[in-house]
Amino acid sequence: MEKDSVSISFVHEALAGVRRRGLDPAPLLRRAGIPEGLLAVEQARVSAESFSALWLAVASVLDDEFFGLDSRRMKVGSFATLCYFMLGARNLRGALVRACHFFDIVLDDTAVALEVHDGQAHLVLAPSARALGAGVPLHPFAHETLLVLLHGLMCWLVGRRIPITEARFAYPRPARWREYTVMYSQILRFDAPQTCLVFDADVLVAPINQDERSAKAFLRGAPYNIVLKYKDAHSWSARVRHALRDTHPAQWPDFPTLAQRLGVGPSALRRGLAREGSSFRAIKDALRRDMAIEHLSHSDLPLPEIAQAVGFLEPSAFHRAFKQWTGVRPGEYRRQMAGQDPR
Repeated sequence: MEKDSVSISFVHEALAGVRRRGLDPAPLLRRAGIPEGLLAVEQARVSAESFSALWLAVASVLDDEFFGLDSRRMKVGSFATLCYFMLGARNLRGALVRACHFFDIVLDDTAVALEVHDGQAHLVLAPSARALGAGVPLHPFAHETLLVLLHGLMCWLVGRRIPITEARFAYPRPARWREYTVMYSQILRFDAPQTCLVFDADVLVAPINQDERSAKAFLRGAPYNIVLKYKDAHSWSARVRHALRDTHPAQWPDFPTLAQRLGVGPSALRRGLAREGSSFRAIKDALRRDMAIEHLSHSDLPLPEIAQAVGFLEPSAFHRAFKQWTGVRPGEYRRQMAGQDPR
């Protein structure tokens, strides 16, 4: 598995329902391999694999695959049922209509709708009539989770990543808004009238490329494959990541050289990455950041050696970059990971 990472803020959100039930989150964190002391590190990150394990652990203890975010539990097995239900549709439009009906039955507080305007499809989340009447507050994490689930399913069903042209949210910009540029789109809008993902309506006619056999394999990998979305091995982002991941960062090629190796011109590669909401620098920074977090969390390598391992000639440059990525310096991050006093 790739060393993708998830903000610690999502761990806090995932555990909120557990705490509301008066349950101890410590066993769930241990099961997921997440040090409890990491919760005190505001800019910490955990691996996507660990967050996925936590999702499963929380779902098991609450019997709720939706983290206790709705007035009604989304019982364990609901997501699998949704996958098989969507499989029966002829194309993506039909599958999304089925998903809207499914959530109308399963959830009490949030309604899901598919709308098409001027060649753009809008996957809309809004408070249900019941929630509005009862004054149920909007939970941003509920919207975040539903959008990740739905987009991940969309991509899997048609066998490719579906670019999101714009993502809108019916709440103020959260502190973790930068995560949204990876989760959804580079174009974000907050305090919008409704939460929705906007994408090209042409994709709605795409046929469903999965069957019950592939669904079983997909579900065995869930929710890890949902957390990461659908990684199209043929996308420009995936090809760039693959080219860099198997090489020491000190030997990473410059952009024109990489484009040549991939058989494309630099301008075309830059446009391709931009269409996928990515860039050469963003990919390099994410790889370096996650490599550094892996070393700091699971090795005793001295900081200068970690700096070299992630491609920095000068430890001071590594310290500056790591603080920019996470908000703390690498030594402080390691101490907090170990539960030590950072003084």
